[in-house]
This record gives sequence, C-alpha cells and structure tokens, in this order.
Amino acid sequence: MINIIKADMAQKVKVLIVDDSEALCLFLQRVLSRDPELDVLGYALDAYEAREKIKLLQPDVITLDVEMPRMDGLTFLRNLMRLRPMPVVMISSLTSAGAEVTLDALDAGAVDFMVKRHPHDDKELELYAWEIIKRVKQAGKIKLVASASVRSVTAINGLSEFRTKVHGPGKSDTNSVRIIAVGSSTGGPEALKHFLQGLDLKNCALLFAQHMPERFMDSFASRLNSWSSFDISIAQSGDVLEAGKGYVAPGDHHLEIIKRSGHFVAVTRKTDIVNGHRPSVDVLFNSVAKTSPAGSIGVLLTGMGEDGAAGLKEMHTAGSLTVVQDEKSSAVWGMPGKAFQIGAADSALSLQKIAPSLVSLLKD
Repeated sequence: MINIIKADMAQKVKVLIVDDSEALCLFLQRVLSRDPELDVLGYALDAYEAREKIKLLQPDVITLDVEMPRMDGLTFLRNLMRLRPMPVVMISSLTSAGAEVTLDALDAGAVDFMVKRHPHDDKELELYAWEIIKRVKQAGKIKLVASASVRSVTAINGLSEFRTKVHGPGKSDTNSVRIIAVGSSTGGPEALKHFLQGLDLKNCALLFAQHMPERFMDSFASRLNSWSSFDISIAQSGDVLEAGKGYVAPGDHHLEIIKRSGHFVAVTRKTDIVNGHRPSVDVLFNSVAKTSPAGSIGVLLTGMGEDGAAGLKEMHTAGSLTVVQDEKSSAVWGMPGKAFQIGAADSALSLQKIAPSLVSLLKD
C-alpha cells in the first residue's frame, strides 16, 4: 500500500516523460512546457533509460507508457514503487488489453492515467492538451511513501454519533434494502479496493459512480467484484436493487435510482454530461436524495474537481448519512474537499476508517 501526503508546491513540478515513441514524447514535452508551473526535464525512450534519468534528474512525477520494449511499463512501475515511490501518470490505449493493464497499473500504485487520443481538430487538441496538463500538475501535488497496508487497521466506531440517521424513524423499508452510494475519481480504484475489502455487510446494496472511460468499465467492475464480498456488476436499466449486490454506473451513462412497485430500481441514462463527466456522481447522489433519503448513506472518495459535492449536500439535507474521505488519505482532495467545505459531510474519515465505521454502525 502507498500512503499519500501533499507535496510542497513552492517550486515547479519536475516532469519526466517515459515512452518508446519519440514523437509522443516530443508532443507531451511541447504540451507540458506550456504551463509555467511545470518543468519538463526531458524524456526517456525505455525503462532502463528512465531509471538512469530518474536517479540523475530527481523528477517529481513521470508519465509512463504502458507498452515499451525491453521492459514493459507495468513491470517498471512495480519496481519503481518498491524502490522509489513517486507519482506516476500512465498513458494507455483505449483497448480491452489497455484497460486491463491500466487497472493493473493503478493497483500497483500509479496515481492517474491518460488515454492516448488522436484529436480531429484544433479544438479537440486544445482540450486534450489541457487535460494532460491538469492531470500531470495534480499528480505533482502528491508525494508517495511506502507504508503498511490499511487492512491492518482495526474496526472503530467513528460514526456512532450518527446512529439515529440510519436507525431512526423514517428509514425506508422499501424491499428491505439499505443503499450505500459511492462516488470517486482520481485515485478511486485504489481507494475503492480498500473500502470494499473492509465492508462486510449483507443488508445493503452498493451503487458506484467512478469517472472512467467506457471501455474500461467492464474490467473495472470485475475488479470491484473480486475485491468484495458483494456481487458487483455493471448496472442495467431496470435492475431491481438487491441486498448484497453492487451496481456500477456504465461507461458514458449516468446511474440513477427510482422507486417502482415497492422496490428500488436502477436507471441508466445517456443524458447531458454533468460537471464534465458521464457518469456523474452528482446525478447518482441527487437521485438517492430524492428517492431514498432516510437510512441511505453517501460516501465521496478521492477525486479531482467538484463532482459529487452538491449531490452529497442534497443527500445530507434530505437526511442521509454522508461521509467523505479525509484530506490526508486522499490522492486528490478535490471532490471530498469541496463537499466538506460546503457542509455536505457528517464526517470526514481516513480511508482506513470508513468501512469499519460503517460496519460498526450498520451491523446492529
């Protein structure tokens, strides 16, 4: 496990590009050099050259290609995280194989990823360039250090003061299912892994909105399922929510819930993008606030931006229990930080404490 603390941003973020395509290296170098807060140290065309340049130049963050000669990006990443933990932004192709390797990389300690794209016009190119700069700068704010696994943390009762919110009068008994809605973005897969491994509850249905490309979602849902005692899969419109199951927002679709014939039912919609995302966490949280406010729980984990903050506020106002991941344990305290700032959270807990606290609260 890698613990995350904030790095000092008084100086420029030093970036090293690692990719076997010199053309892509030059493109990334040109794009990243546009930002005055970034100092592009150069590039390496394979893992062995990268290893020497990391020793010599001491970058704050690297971009890393998944597919490289002599040593692939994933092997290099695992070695790097073992010997010199540092923020890594993976560069991946939009293929099924690329999705699997990218998720492996996030599991191995990469903090974020970018998808290789071929913009069709100047407008698309500019948006792509802005996304690259944003992701690399955000990664540069993170400093990684090796630590013990969060799974060694014992269960605590950090939410006991909110017992009446989930056990008091007014709790919905629709289909006897309690809803836990979870939103995440940058750093989300790693956070969700540890959240799910500690969540031993059979009387709840889980709903997930994670910012991720469409082609990655099947692999992502499969991984969530492998980490959890819940039966987790991609949500389909019309799914009746069942206890012990988890429902993942499909790629490029929002996930909402409605009430029908005494049951909670999942609905997926390809409506307008919200907060720059589809799926949007706000859309999920807002639907829970309207459909099942009493007894439901909203959890907002690490992520860049503000998606989910307003929706969590709606859940909080409607009477749901709302929890955010705290700043120290978040890869990026954007989404949970904004929610905390606007008073949307009943509690801000470290990643280690969220699942044990919910178990202590809900198993009674």
